[in-house]
Amino acid sequence: MNILSLINDLFGELKQFSDSYWFFIIIFTIAALDSVFPIVPSETLVIVGGVSAGAGDLSLALVMGSAFGGAFVGDHMSYFLGRRASHFITRRYERTEKGKRRLESVIHQIHERGGLLLITARFIPGGRTILTLSCGITQQERKWFTGWIIAAAAIWSTYASLLGFIGGKTFEDNHALAFLFAFGLAISVTGLIELARFILKKRKSQ
Repeated sequence: MNILSLINDLFGELKQFSDSYWFFIIIFTIAALDSVFPIVPSETLVIVGGVSAGAGDLSLALVMGSAFGGAFVGDHMSYFLGRRASHFITRRYERTEKGKRRLESVIHQIHERGGLLLITARFIPGGRTILTLSCGITQQERKWFTGWIIAAAAIWSTYASLLGFIGGKTFEDNHALAFLFAFGLAISVTGLIELARFILKKRKSQ
């Protein structure tokens, strides 16, 4: 069985959830866990939901809402974990001059570009977890953090859902092609962000 057949089978199974709230609960849960355990493929699942919505099997608004809610909760879980471990981690870093400089650099970066970083980090594998934890560790104001997370989660959930939805509308009769189209676009966007970061970093070091 090839990958196209497997994807089509997945969407065939997904149709059973079209009238059930279970799939939206799954999206919410996976999106929340992704912030604490970055190996969880939340973006892939949201794209799957978007493709199914594009084909008319799921509600796009509920896919977006579930992804947003999960991302919002997960980021705050990571933030509060960072706050709980803050004293222990900062004490360890402050033992050496090198560690102290690293900690100061992280705090400076968050103060300088923290809000925008919280948005862009969501499109970088593992970046979301590192940054939300760092915000907690460095004791960033909760109100400030929540405001930016609302923006970041809204942009991410809309982006991933619409990618899938557009793919589902474009390839209505072929779920596999719709998913591969949307997933390919998502990887391309991530690649462009990484390339832009690399170029900017290289320019700063010159």
